[in-house]
Amino acid sequence: MSDKAVSSDMDNWDIEITSGKGDLAPNVKELWRYRDLLWMFVKKDIITVYKQTILGPIWFVLQPLLTSLMFLLVFSTIAKIPTGAVPPMLFYLIGTTLWNYFSETLNITSKTFIENASIFGKVYFPRIILPVSKIISGLVKFLIQFALFAVVWLYFVFVQKTIVPNWYILLAPVWLLFIVLLSLGIGIVISSLTTKYRDLLFLIGFAVQLAMYITPVIIPLSEVTGRKRIFFLLNPLTSLFEAFKYGFFGNGFFDLPWLGYSVLITFIVLAFGLVIFNRVEKRFIDTV
Repeated sequence: MSDKAVSSDMDNWDIEITSGKGDLAPNVKELWRYRDLLWMFVKKDIITVYKQTILGPIWFVLQPLLTSLMFLLVFSTIAKIPTGAVPPMLFYLIGTTLWNYFSETLNITSKTFIENASIFGKVYFPRIILPVSKIISGLVKFLIQFALFAVVWLYFVFVQKTIVPNWYILLAPVWLLFIVLLSLGIGIVISSLTTKYRDLLFLIGFAVQLAMYITPVIIPLSEVTGRKRIFFLLNPLTSLFEAFKYGFFGNGFFDLPWLGYSVLITFIVLAFGLVIFNRVEKRFIDTV
């Protein structure tokens, strides 16, 4: 075989990996091509998290339940903080379910590069697959916890008859989607920055815990007045959380301008996160 024929055969690659220096965001076609790998990561996350625990997936339900009971005891019974027209248990249960999903997803995705450096250094695949897999596997946990909230919610709707939902309940998946996108955006921004600045890993846990107190998880927005209310509203999660709850409870805060603000912030953070993530992934192995 001539050298020319050998050279021609070597040029017929099935897949060509390039640096993609001009790309500002992950290649969607490439992500679709690696969808089997994405699904494998999702299954691994779901199966291995509680594989060696005694109670297994029951922890998915116990976590928001125990947290809500603690909030009920401390903030409602002892501190006497009102929850508006919503029964305290129901208010805390939906708040902790939404917050747990947001905070856990953010914390996990923010460690994408640090915790997976050994994998990234050995084999190529679109790096964005890992944070996306965390989002999807976390969504499974969220749905299990949301089922618990649904049972309690149905009790108050049909037995106690103290809750009257409205048609805005149909928009709940939309608000959940923006919560997901916001957590993904913030997470990949932090993940990209921590390749050089490890101090952010220590700050993010504290910052997330602090952020819960300016999100309507413990205190409903209706009970926040004055300048404190502005701090709550400037948090893009506030309008999304309130809109999510508005359909289920039939009352609360639903303001289109503030929702528009939250949606805009979500898109800005996500776009910035994808750009910086796509740039850092090409050279992070040299700094991690």
